[in-house]
Amino acid sequence: MRILTRYVLREFLIPFGYCLAGFISIYVLFELFGSFSRMMSSEASLQLVVKYLLGYLAPYFHYLVPAALMLATLYTMWSFCRHSEIIAMRASGVSFIAIVKPLLSVSILSALLVAWVNESFVPRYAHWANQLKNERFSIEKIERADNIVYRNSTEHRTWNINRVLDAEGKSLKDVRIAIDRASGARLRNITAAKAEFLDGQWWFYEPKVQHYDVSGQEIATPVPEMDALKFRCFSEFTETPSDFILQNRPWRYNSVRDRFRYIEKHREITKEAKNELLYDTWAQIVSPLACIIITLFAIPAGIASGRQSVFKGILGALGMFFAFYGFTIACMIVAKNGWCNAIFAAVIPDLTFLALGIRAFFKQR
Repeated sequence: MRILTRYVLREFLIPFGYCLAGFISIYVLFELFGSFSRMMSSEASLQLVVKYLLGYLAPYFHYLVPAALMLATLYTMWSFCRHSEIIAMRASGVSFIAIVKPLLSVSILSALLVAWVNESFVPRYAHWANQLKNERFSIEKIERADNIVYRNSTEHRTWNINRVLDAEGKSLKDVRIAIDRASGARLRNITAAKAEFLDGQWWFYEPKVQHYDVSGQEIATPVPEMDALKFRCFSEFTETPSDFILQNRPWRYNSVRDRFRYIEKHREITKEAKNELLYDTWAQIVSPLACIIITLFAIPAGIASGRQSVFKGILGALGMFFAFYGFTIACMIVAKNGWCNAIFAAVIPDLTFLALGIRAFFKQR
């Protein structure tokens, strides 16, 4: 790594770390004001409290990181211009791209981190943290999910699950499955005291199977040897444990993969509801781009604050920051009211401001 790159990176990472830590501290303090008494009364361990706070902060991470990047970029570029460092670098034959490359690299890495948090950390811990708070930090009360009803409209199956025994949804207690024909008439009922997901298939303990004719009348089993098994695999069931966990988890905490799977499995939802779900899904896909967009705007704004006026640069950056999120909110309202294609409304703010940011960046160069 070149000496110049290390220098720029150091000068940028220090304010970025301070800004991000400051924003996180504000959220943590506000949350502690409301939950501290519950934590103390439940005698929650430090490890549990830290895990809870991480889960609580995770859904807001994709807002905090772009804000921290904006302030850190503004300060770094202002400092370089204020002390004529950019002039010295350019006079030494260093290109403008080489000077700001560390800032852009950090913004790209931050975008990848935000994407990972949205896809992996939020689904696993954000809902858990919300449940933990609602149960007054009693870990025993949230380790299972009760009374889940899951409808697979594509394959005409309805699962009624009394209790999920583990966090992954692979062990179920008191399961009843109603299987219908395409016409809506009942085909089979399957009940079992326990079911487990082993090697990608559902295994039932002591299942009881009832068969019905086309008129809905119960008939004798056509496969008595199979139905008499005490431990049986139902390989035709395509439902996965994540489907049941998804059914019991608020939509805002789901990953993009889970959201697409939900839309695919629930074809009975209305066009208006599907439009809303598609908008939320695609908005989450493009949300990490905000890290790069905000940095592209903040670089020329920071240079302007150093060369011309501090307030001009800061107000310009803040104006673009709020314009970006204001346009995003406006597109969300338009999409969820059915006035525009959901996918187009989700991606157009990011693509528009990305193009504007690139233009401003190269104009400053």
